Amino acid sequence: MSVTWTAYRTCPLCEAGCGLEVTVQGGHVKRIRGDRDDVFSHGFICPKGSTLKQLHEDPDRVRAPLVRRDGEFVEVSWDEAFAEIERRLMPIVERHGRDAVAVYLGNPNAHSLAGMLYGKALVKAVGSRNVYTASTVDQRPKELAAALMFGGPLIVPVPDIDRTDFLLILGANPYASNGSLATAPDWPGRLEALRSRGGKLVVVDPRRSRTAQEAAEWIAVRPGSDPLLLAAMVRVLLDERLVDLGDVAPFVEGVERLGPALAAFGPDDVADVTGVEAATIRRLARELAAAPRAAVYGRIGTTTAEFGTVASWLVDVLNICTGNLDRAGGAMFTTPAVAGANTHGAPRVGRGVRPNHPRSRVRDLAGTFGELPAVCLAEEIETPGNGQIKALVCVAGNPVLSLPNGERLDAALGSLELMVSVDIYRNETSRHADVILPAPSALEKEHYDVALLQLAVRNVANWSVAVLPRPEGEPDEWEVLARLALIAQGAGADAAPTVVDDLVIGALVNAAVADEHGPLHGRPADELHAALARRTGPARIIDFYLRSGPYGDHFGTNPAGLTLDALLAAPHGVDLGPLQPRLPDGLRTPSGMVDIAPQPILDDLPRLEAALTRSTEDYVLIGRRDLRSNNSWMHNVEVLVKGKPRCVLHVHPDDASTIGLVDGGQAKVSSRVGTVVVSIEVTDRIRRGVVSLPHGWGHDLPGADLEVATRHAGVNVNRLTDDEMFDALTGTAVLNGVPVELAPA
Repeated sequence: MSVTWTAYRTCPLCEAGCGLEVTVQGGHVKRIRGDRDDVFSHGFICPKGSTLKQLHEDPDRVRAPLVRRDGEFVEVSWDEAFAEIERRLMPIVERHGRDAVAVYLGNPNAHSLAGMLYGKALVKAVGSRNVYTASTVDQRPKELAAALMFGGPLIVPVPDIDRTDFLLILGANPYASNGSLATAPDWPGRLEALRSRGGKLVVVDPRRSRTAQEAAEWIAVRPGSDPLLLAAMVRVLLDERLVDLGDVAPFVEGVERLGPALAAFGPDDVADVTGVEAATIRRLARELAAAPRAAVYGRIGTTTAEFGTVASWLVDVLNICTGNLDRAGGAMFTTPAVAGANTHGAPRVGRGVRPNHPRSRVRDLAGTFGELPAVCLAEEIETPGNGQIKALVCVAGNPVLSLPNGERLDAALGSLELMVSVDIYRNETSRHADVILPAPSALEKEHYDVALLQLAVRNVANWSVAVLPRPEGEPDEWEVLARLALIAQGAGADAAPTVVDDLVIGALVNAAVADEHGPLHGRPADELHAALARRTGPARIIDFYLRSGPYGDHFGTNPAGLTLDALLAAPHGVDLGPLQPRLPDGLRTPSGMVDIAPQPILDDLPRLEAALTRSTEDYVLIGRRDLRSNNSWMHNVEVLVKGKPRCVLHVHPDDASTIGLVDGGQAKVSSRVGTVVVSIEVTDRIRRGVVSLPHGWGHDLPGADLEVATRHAGVNVNRLTDDEMFDALTGTAVLNGVPVELAPA
């Protein structure tokens, strides 16, 4: 008789953090449903969560290392694969230097415990300036704005949606994508609760998304003009003397600089360019100021745009100027149980951020937080000279589909001397690899949301056990990354991954005992290591973070505090309570104050002012998210792609009539960098002059092994997005507001 048991874990497929109840029978997953006792999600689950079984059992999933020999992939042992990497990588380093090796970290790393804890060790071991991540095709502008204002890239105020009375959302569609940089399960239910208690939801978006349909008001802004709208709202608050900083007033500096800096952006000045009437702008600003508790929240539609950092900054300028920063129902700071940048070290004061560093070799573009903009990757491979990329290590990424001008990057990858992919699929990018190292499936890995719970709308902690055992001889994901790091460092393919693991935990322990403001200051390091000794890998690191964190047992001095054992005894998670005011101690700025007017952002405002005179006659392209789609790698699951095709171009009826497009027909869409032919859906859910095509499709390239995705190929929107369009402060790609031309196909 087969044994049946139930495991509880957090879904790792998006930022919502939903709890799952996984029934296992005879070593196989029988059923996955929402965990009704989860302290955060209370049983909510979206269509993606239940597909962990299909992902695990996908016949196309890579299960053994692959090495390219004579143009074909062949399965090899793990030792053979690492030996091949060492044999080919080290001569490249010796001939060309460490900058000849690039690292690209894809979006799934944010949802991977190993990626979060050991990715940095890999980057450090490679020792190259050529580091790229999915952050610069996503949230980097918000991270930079937060670092300049509050002291760190993850010190991000999140909307306290469960207690607010007025929520203004820009460029986000949480009914489809759940929370993003605002982790919360069941955003739809939370927004419906807002309406039920008499609150108001306003959505600013060029498209009447599913979230906009549920809002009290939809503002159909022109793509890319969100910062003009926000600046005009700040001007209304200033001009009408509606600014009231509330309890944070003693901790904010630079308010007097806002008026002169935003002088050019009155409601009448921006109305034509934004497509929003001046009277509407004034009313929105007044409603925001008058609401008992309000929050402004902007997401990927505002960050992947030409003025992403300015828009991200202005979101929080509005939260501050209306007295809604750091107050219940406003924009608040999480107190995470693990790895919070503002939960250790000196309260309030930090080193701040160094903008414009590093700089890219070819175009001299500004980098951020030790990374170069992903829009530079293709040219850094193509362009000869000192520092030209000759080898690439790509971890859980598919940049051929996710980066602008994807065709150019696709061609560039073919010229590399060596490419190594850590991936569960042979996809549009990893098909170029010389070695593919598979990671275990999500059901075979332990999990803790290190990054996402730093942005949660409620303080919680939840440890996920591995539901299924890894096949014998298969390393854990952290061991794969550790062995790559050791090879890059010169320690050799046979070095034990525990070397890296011990270095990581040793650095954390040493920093904690040296932190004179922390609970472990002065404790013997050997004593702490002994208390952690029964675990290795990610479990040991998370145990340390929990025990040394704000809720921890502090290795015995707070016996009721959190430990990993405590989380193991609470499989549905631990509720640590609603968000609490954290200022000023939650800051980490050099001045110990909120800098409401950072000079690097003010220096970018003349560029925004120049946009006031631009033509609004061009057609522009924006992206789109779907509840069943999580970037490109979810498209090989039949249940998520079946039914009506979703990779279609949304066109307004008036535009379709003008151009001669018909519903169900096809359009030729062209930009400076490329052309696609795509099916059309004529709909009034999008404003005139704007077309929308979803991200992550284009599964029609030879050499990929994605049987289901190929049958639902769609087209790659990033054959149209332009690698010469980016946010000046961060180099973040412009994925929304790309000029295009349309014609019947």
